[in-house]
Amino acid sequence: MPQIHLRAEPGDYAPLVLLPGDPGRANLIAGMLDGGPDGARLVNDHRGLLGYTGTYRGVPVSVQTSGIGTPSLSIVVEELLRLGATRLIRVGTIGGIGRGLRTGDIVIATATVPFDGATRTYLHGDPYAPVADFDITRALVDTARAKGVKAAVGLIASVDAFYNPDADYASKWRSRGVLAFEMEASALFYLASRAQGAGRDVRAGCILTVSDTLSEEETSEQTYMELTDLEAATTRMVEIALEAGTAAT
Repeated sequence: MPQIHLRAEPGDYAPLVLLPGDPGRANLIAGMLDGGPDGARLVNDHRGLLGYTGTYRGVPVSVQTSGIGTPSLSIVVEELLRLGATRLIRVGTIGGIGRGLRTGDIVIATATVPFDGATRTYLHGDPYAPVADFDITRALVDTARAKGVKAAVGLIASVDAFYNPDADYASKWRSRGVLAFEMEASALFYLASRAQGAGRDVRAGCILTVSDTLSEEETSEQTYMELTDLEAATTRMVEIALEAGTAAT
């Protein structure tokens, strides 16, 4: 039976699914699979949540738009899990606050601060640390290094407000070792861990491109990358995710 938002059937998605927030990025990734733009099969376009399935170097891979924020991502991931997905890798952008981070850099998340409403709703206020799967994370790091890409690896924060007005927003979380802000990974890590707790072999990872930096001196609007440069950096990130994901399956 098709899901409410992903109008697909079991078997339409590969076990490995890449999760961009942007439907335009889903089209980009689909074009990077075997056979180019015509090689992937469209399995969902309901509500603009584009989903494709194809292969990468012969290994089945899907890409599914998650939308912006943990409420949207959690709907998509809940339904992907019902449709048989077992390896989930978020591929997206992130706002850097860590010292030395620059636009175009790669961040690989080991864990998230669950500073978002959806994850808190799932947890009913219980303390919890959403973490990425070690094997997927190691594969992402190793693949990046093999390509000569030095990734920042560590803690990120999943937030609800893109335009946060607090004067100490960046400095407070930087002082706690947070590398950057994004809006989806916390729920992804939680849902994968919940599935593991139920006895399923489900794992999740997260690789991100720094699209902007936020500091006491500069805002996200002032530092956001030109779209052509962002697309080139994103393509490099996706190549890492595809190689690492297919190697780790």
